[in-house]
Amino acid sequence: MRYLRYVFLAALAIVLLTVALANRGAVTLNALPADIAAFANLNFMLTVPLYMVIFASIIAGLMIGFVWEWFREHKHRATATARAREVKRLERELDSLRRANLEPKDEVLALLDRPAKAG
Repeated sequence: MRYLRYVFLAALAIVLLTVALANRGAVTLNALPADIAAFANLNFMLTVPLYMVIFASIIAGLMIGFVWEWFREHKHRATATARAREVKRLERELDSLRRANLEPKDEVLALLDRPAKAG
């Protein structure tokens, strides 16, 4: 499996390098449209190679997707935490009840009440 991962990473690197070499031309990025920039007197421009714009867009999209999913799954994590807390509480209660009834009155009930061993 490790070799398959290395082959995938090598293929990905070749594809990304090919995209970068094919898109080396410089592009100018403007923070605002020309009319608004002139009105607000904020003319922020940046000249970078096109492949950097492409890669930065991919990374930004991934980050937005990760954050979106994290917010979307919050209710599931909260439910799982609440249920885990409830299970711990019930296990503590069961242990206290078992300790309170240490001496069963019947041998058969003693065998049934004994906790199962993990095997």
